Amino acid sequence: MSSKPTPSLPPLNAMEDGSADENEAPKTGADVIKAYLSQLPNRPGVYRMLGKRGDVLYVGKARSLKARVTNYSRMQGNSPRIQRMILATATMMFVTTETEMEALLLEANLIKQLKPRYNVLLRDDKSFPHILMTGDHEFPMIVKHRGARKQKGKYYGPFASAGAVNNTLNQLQKAFLLRTCTDSTFEARTRPCLLHQIKRCSAPCTGLIGEEAYKGLVADATRFLEGRTTKVQAELAEKMQASSEAMDFEQAAVYRDRIRALTQVQASQGINPENTPEADVIAVHAEGGHACVQIFFFRSHQNWGNRAYFPRAGANISEEEILSAFLTQFYGGKTPSRLVLTSHEVEEAELISEALSVSLGNRVHINRPQRGEKRQLVEHALTNARESLGRKMAESAAQSKLLAGVAEAFGLKQPPSRIEVYDNSHIQGAHAVGAMIVAGPEGFEKKAYRKFNIKSAQTNDDFGMMKEVLTRRFQRLLKEDPDRQTPDWPDLLLIDGGAGQVSAVKQIMEDLGVEGVPMIGVAKGVERNLGKEEFHRPEGGQPFALPHRDPTLYFVQRLRDEAHRFAIGAHRAKRSKAIGVTTLDEAPGIGPARKRALLAHFGSAKAVARAGLSDLKAVDGISEKMAENLHVFFSGDG
Repeated sequence: MSSKPTPSLPPLNAMEDGSADENEAPKTGADVIKAYLSQLPNRPGVYRMLGKRGDVLYVGKARSLKARVTNYSRMQGNSPRIQRMILATATMMFVTTETEMEALLLEANLIKQLKPRYNVLLRDDKSFPHILMTGDHEFPMIVKHRGARKQKGKYYGPFASAGAVNNTLNQLQKAFLLRTCTDSTFEARTRPCLLHQIKRCSAPCTGLIGEEAYKGLVADATRFLEGRTTKVQAELAEKMQASSEAMDFEQAAVYRDRIRALTQVQASQGINPENTPEADVIAVHAEGGHACVQIFFFRSHQNWGNRAYFPRAGANISEEEILSAFLTQFYGGKTPSRLVLTSHEVEEAELISEALSVSLGNRVHINRPQRGEKRQLVEHALTNARESLGRKMAESAAQSKLLAGVAEAFGLKQPPSRIEVYDNSHIQGAHAVGAMIVAGPEGFEKKAYRKFNIKSAQTNDDFGMMKEVLTRRFQRLLKEDPDRQTPDWPDLLLIDGGAGQVSAVKQIMEDLGVEGVPMIGVAKGVERNLGKEEFHRPEGGQPFALPHRDPTLYFVQRLRDEAHRFAIGAHRAKRSKAIGVTTLDEAPGIGPARKRALLAHFGSAKAVARAGLSDLKAVDGISEKMAENLHVFFSGDG
């Protein structure tokens, strides 16, 4: 993509005589935007609207930058949401592109990176799992795959979830008896594994099935995954009948079980369209300032699952606008189907279709069907979107009630939008980790969780660990957002501990100069029984408790338990990683490949350390100079 920024403009808060008043607040609004019009070209490009603090408010693309920005230079004709955005705009940035499609792709990338407040934002950007039939071995394996397609073979998908893939793989193992082990495991086997014993693998690793017979199983599985299920099942039925007539009832039972497994896969997939071999079906339902986008994946006439997304949209945004924004962001790193069916008309459908066609390498059609099977698929997705949004809004209402209960119980002025809970985990000071979890109106915000590797010398001091974690956390907040303009500042700190811990945290916050952040200590009480927690305020006084069956108490317990779970998980991961660390990891110039070569040659790190110079030189991949450096490192000479 060929793009270049437009010439920079003079400061918009400059005074008439050319001098700038440092005390004057930056100007905002339509007049600020209007000042750019004289320098904007009639070319495609991307524009960014920024607030007073330089925060990105909105990212948009245009066929003509001048024409599009002109629409923002006046308040009339814009929705209330856009009017608020115009009033908040203090400056703008522009990038021109050669084509409108390049502008569309750049816009989608910038929205993902910058997450502007006034754009429709897709919150979940996880990749989808596929089924991989490997193609680099005489006995191909069938496995779940997620990520870049680097391995040679055929990929089938996407599946909406790991559960959908696992269920399909489970049944395919029963039906086709293909191996799922790695190549190294395959080569090392001397006798059949448990999967063969439970009739889920034909054991090609030990020669219980020949290469030609195994290729037949692979061909059947491939045809099934490509949608030719009827032919596969018909052939299996013929083989079962022939075996039965030949009085080979054991083999007939094998074919019967394979037919049953294939039928079970199809039964679990719900709607399987007859006339639509491949499509992504996308439906959107918006209500009360919230939206749900439901996407179903159909491949090879089979339903491979669905997933619901809840993009941040806000009020007064049409479903057509939500759908267009979703398509450009969703397919940014994913392969589209050749047919995309939508519940509403898509704005600039031809442009988006052209961009997706470049990504796929084949023509992508975006249609809004009006009748027939395709319309039924869309209606089914729309019903799911409507029901999913209803459940989400009910959950949000329940969460809002819990947060209101927290505010009432702990004397907060309003329900907290961000609760941070801290905990530490270690074993006698070893592999110490601090953890922070975050909860708010949407429940647990796992993308905001943070782990802190404790760096202080006395890691067996819980107070010292807490001081380090909170100091690092709030020093960064003070540096990045001293005016507390972003939602990253907590409305409540929950500290796992009693009066001593709360007093220590209070002192830490005072030393940092942080004021106005409420905090509560959660202690287990005298009997240390669940449900008898005591709460401690930073100003001291007698601890207090909540009624035994109070929903707010259960909510606080969940928060504390989640922090404990996250801290323990981080500690275990750190401890497991440390177990695999050897003295070789500290040796200069020794990376993973050389480490593997040394361990394979000598058997252990201790043996490497004791090896002579001539032995080190004999290892493949270790040069004479590297061998000398290793020998010096382990012997301590020099």
